[in-house]
Amino acid sequence: MADAPPAAPLLLASTSPRRSAILEQLGIPFDVVPPRYEEQPLQGVDAVDLVRTHAREKARSVADVAGERPVLGVDTDVVLDGRIYGKPNDATDAEVMLEELSGKTHVVVSGLCLVTPGWEVLEHESTLVTLRPLTPRDLAAYLTTGEWEGRAGAYAIQGRGAALVDRIEGDYLNVVGLPAALLVRLLAERFAGVYGFG
Repeated sequence: MADAPPAAPLLLASTSPRRSAILEQLGIPFDVVPPRYEEQPLQGVDAVDLVRTHAREKARSVADVAGERPVLGVDTDVVLDGRIYGKPNDATDAEVMLEELSGKTHVVVSGLCLVTPGWEVLEHESTLVTLRPLTPRDLAAYLTTGEWEGRAGAYAIQGRGAALVDRIEGDYLNVVGLPAALLVRLLAERFAGVYGFG
């Protein structure tokens, strides 16, 4: 039986090394194109609407260079009591975020958009994460790692930030930065067998 032709790589509209690593882990071929869309952090809007909008606009911003290939846009935020925790501006900002998340359960929500010349699908995924109560020593030790930089909610669950977490309910890789289970389901539905799923 002849091998199937290789799948055309997805176009990932993100420069996030974490998202690239997850696609590599899943064995999904992809190329990276930086999105031509600037996210604007907004308070007072629904977090799900925000991440879905960002994911869609990231994907659409590079669709013109994709040809027939599907474009993947993703956006992830941390939400507690309706407040969206984006990326901290500095160590002080990171410390405040972690103090507020300490001992509580927050939601990590991601928007995911696939765009092709013929159709567009937009979905989202939520994961519950509970941080253990953090002492001043815990906070100081984590802040010195610098790992909080560029991370929504000021922690990285796949790194030293794992020590801050008490429990997680849902897709772990969503917390890392890409809702893998959702992506696999969409690829299985829309491209059955092409990327090895469905």
